[in-house]
This record gives sequence, structure tokens and C-alpha cells, in this order.
Amino acid sequence: MNNSSIKYEEVVQNNKLLRPFLGIPVFYKVLLANSIIIFVGASGGTWLASQLNSATYAPISLIVFVTIGWLVSVILNFVVLQIAFRPLMDLGKVMKRVQNGEHTLRASLTRVDPEADQLASTFNMMLEAIDEANRVRASQIIKAQEQERKRIARELHDETSQVLTSLLISLAVLEESITTQEARDRITETRRLAHQTLRAIRNLSIDLRPSALDDLGLLPALRWYVKEYQQKTNIEVEFHATGFKDRERLSPEMETALYRVVQESLTNVAKHAQAHKVTILLKEEADAVSATITDDGRGFDVEEIQKMGDQDRGLGLVGMQERALLLDGTATIESERGHGTVVKVHMPVHLAPFHKEKRISTELVV
Repeated sequence: MNNSSIKYEEVVQNNKLLRPFLGIPVFYKVLLANSIIIFVGASGGTWLASQLNSATYAPISLIVFVTIGWLVSVILNFVVLQIAFRPLMDLGKVMKRVQNGEHTLRASLTRVDPEADQLASTFNMMLEAIDEANRVRASQIIKAQEQERKRIARELHDETSQVLTSLLISLAVLEESITTQEARDRITETRRLAHQTLRAIRNLSIDLRPSALDDLGLLPALRWYVKEYQQKTNIEVEFHATGFKDRERLSPEMETALYRVVQESLTNVAKHAQAHKVTILLKEEADAVSATITDDGRGFDVEEIQKMGDQDRGLGLVGMQERALLLDGTATIESERGHGTVVKVHMPVHLAPFHKEKRISTELVV
């Protein structure tokens, strides 16, 4: 809430004369205020009419009285309606801010106006229900994505890899039966291509869904990925994890989201950044987990990239931000041409109550 709303609530709470009036329903507030204004106006008009019967300037005085009475009535009505409808106007401002994207904002209660408080409570309950529905939807979306990744990874490993392995065996047998050198050279080249394809498929299968993430948890999976990444790209990576003590694991959805954010960031570095070193800092606090990925690459213009369409960005920025948003988190990208890029992700903690892992209690460096 803004400062004017806070001041209004403080005035109401401290003003003993206003509290009984504001506790009346809005309809009766307006009715009572207008009745008082009509009574005062009618009484004053009757008195003035009786006094003006013998007056010399009676018509002029009557016109002046009517004009002043009309202005006073408008001003009093304005003040009364401002006081009576102020909680509803404040609630409308909160609704507009929520509509503009401040989804964590909640309406405050006056504890004086029961009707306004009931509307504010209902609005807050509706927002909580929407947040809960979004969390459930986020969990379902991430689970569906990961299940599909698992299925594809399993098919690549169990079917495509086996077919390629059989092809390599057949080529080896065929090579032994061939006598001409030219044919043997062609078979050798074909075997080399088949070997490359098999390695690529196995790497793709692991990237789609590493078994270490399910079996061991976030930190072991990331350490393994960082080690493989350094071997494939020759980019130095420092991985630090702090605050992860012996406690329950993070929820599977959060572990998957953090793993994917780090994975996508490192992929972007390898493809676009022309960097020599990347630093990953993973930090767990009492109520949140944050990840910061920093590289010393060439950087880019963030505003220019964000103006592009989702299909033209090519940096996976949309995917990272959507994953964080689905779990009530935030993902920001800071970059400048020639000065590298920093990706920051912050997510509130949702712990898995029955999924435990022995954490590393001290800082880890890979």
C-alpha cells in the first residue's frame, strides 16, 4: 500500500469520532450524511426566508444563500464520499497494481469498515487461490516436460544407441571380410562417423535427463555436468555452493528448474559468449535459493535482445525466466557489450517433506 493509504488508516485508528461513523455500511453513511446536509439546508433556508420577508434586498440575499448552500452541499458531499469510499478506492488501486504485474501485493484491512474489509479479505483469498493454482500448474508443467525428456532419453539410450552399436559390430565384421584397402578405408570412415553419432546421442540422452539429478540431487548433478562441460568446451568453470546443510532436499520441481537454468546458461556461454571462464554461485538461505552465473565473455545488449521475438532471441532467456516465474521466482540478466554477462535467479524454497539427501555443509569448489 502507498503512504496515503497508511496515513489514512492511522488517522482512522487514532480518531475516536470517525471510527463509529466509518463502521456504518457505505449506503447508510451516504444516507446519513445527506440527511444531515438536507436538514441543515432546509432549516437554514426556512430561517432565512422568515428573516427576508421585510428585507429590502430579499431576492439578492436569497440567490446568494442558495448559491452558498449549493456549494457547501457539494463540498460536504465530496468530503463525505471521499471518507466513505476511501477503503474501496484503495482496494481498487491494489487491484490495478496486481493487474499490472505486482502479484505478491495484498489488500490491507481497515479493521473499521466491515464491508470494505470483507471485500479486501475476499480479494486476498482469491489471489492466494490463484497463486496456489499457479504453483500446482507449474508443478504439472515441469513434471510433464521432464517426463517427456525422460521418455526421449530412454528411447535414445535403449533403442537408437543399441541400433548404432549393432551397426558398429556389423561394420567391424564386414571390415574383416574385405580384402581391398580402399573398401577397408571407407568402412573405417563409416565406423568413425557411427562412433561420433553414438557419442552424440549418448550425450544428448544425458543432457535431456541426467540420472544423477533424480538419484543424488541438485549439487552432485551440477558437479558432474560442470566436469563434463569443461572437458567438451575447454572453458574454465568455478562452481561454489554455500548454505546447503544436512536437511531435506529441495522440491523436485525446484531442483529441476535450477539445474536447467545453469545448464541453459552454460550452453549460451559456449555458443555465444566466447568466454574463457564462468563462475557459478549457488546459495541456499532459510526461505530461498539463489543462483548466479557470471562469465567473462563478450556480452550483449539486453534491451536489444528483449525487443526481439521469442524465436529470434536464441539465448534461452525466455525459458529461464519462465521456469523461475512458474515457481514464484525471478530471473534477471545483466550484460554489456565487452563486459560479460551475469544471470541471477532467485526462488522461494518449497521443500520436499519426505525426500532427503545428505547435503555438503561446507563450501564446494569444482
